[in-house]
Amino acid sequence: MIHSLSGGQLKINKNFDFAKVEILEGESASLSFWFISPFKDLKEGQIVVVPLGRENKEVRGKVLRIDRNVNEQNGPFPVKRMKKIINILD
Repeated sequence: MIHSLSGGQLKINKNFDFAKVEILEGESASLSFWFISPFKDLKEGQIVVVPLGRENKEVRGKVLRIDRNVNEQNGPFPVKRMKKIINILD
């Protein structure tokens, strides 16, 4: 039986902008990670500040790719485990 017909609710999925960022400093320099972008004006090539590691250390990174308005189910990584870009530097 379909869950919504048995009294439950279907989850409404959200859309996000995902950015692939290459880390520019520290032990993780040259590695790339996916982040959620709260900035609609973010562009590829921009330098951003992102949280990294368990301590959420703020490091600089370069935006390599942006996937805009992607449903959370189709994201590059589970949204619950992703961190957000903190700031745009240039």
